[in-house]
Amino acid sequence: MIEKIGANIREKVTNFSYAAGFFLSLIKESFFFLRQKHVGFKVLTMQILFTGFEALSVITLLGVALGVVIIVQGLAILPQFGQGDLIFTILDVVITRELGPLLTAFVIIARSATAISTELGNMVVSNEIEAYVSVGIDPISYLAVPRFLGVTISIILLNLYFNLAGLVGSYFIAQFIHPVTFAEYFRNLLIFSKPASIFISLFKSLVFGIIISFTATYNGFRVEGSTTEIPQVVIKSVGQGLTLCIIANAIITALSHLWF
Repeated sequence: MIEKIGANIREKVTNFSYAAGFFLSLIKESFFFLRQKHVGFKVLTMQILFTGFEALSVITLLGVALGVVIIVQGLAILPQFGQGDLIFTILDVVITRELGPLLTAFVIIARSATAISTELGNMVVSNEIEAYVSVGIDPISYLAVPRFLGVTISIILLNLYFNLAGLVGSYFIAQFIHPVTFAEYFRNLLIFSKPASIFISLFKSLVFGIIISFTATYNGFRVEGSTTEIPQVVIKSVGQGLTLCIIANAIITALSHLWF
């Protein structure tokens, strides 16, 4: 029993060391990647296209739907307590600070993290990774880094778009409940919103992008040679990505209330 526990501890320490080393290599190669001109930029472009552009329809639907729910419920309840203007603060906190970055991250995990882990896992099984190494190409620099940067850049841009879709969608719905001019609506948003909300939102997106792309590429490379491992690493990518993003969101939110 003691030997089994010791073996589990050693395995966890080994896995953690490997993950830490992979993450450091990913960060280091990302800085070198930006200085170089190679075919990896095509992979980066395709990753941004898939992760960012092709997810716009889903992000638009979620953003508008969230804005609609907040404005309908808020304008139905808050005026009863003489707090109608509080709806703008709620829009700022719920969309910009909290659910905007988090829901965007969930969409990226469902679409891109699964795709990246599957793609890299298949490349390991088909011995493509060994082929890259044999000709002197670093798989981390050529395969992992473009996906790491592409996902991180895309999630930041998608979060901004989500916020815009949510706020604009809430404005149009508000016209059916409590008509207000466009200028007045967004002037009130600026008055009741905190400038720090945008910074916190972007910072969360940056952290989520790093987490999602790291877990997806890390688990993709963890496949050892059997196709049956690919669904397993995909599930791990999703589970780890969701868990770490939720934990990071809670930590950042707690710290933001202390600092801002």
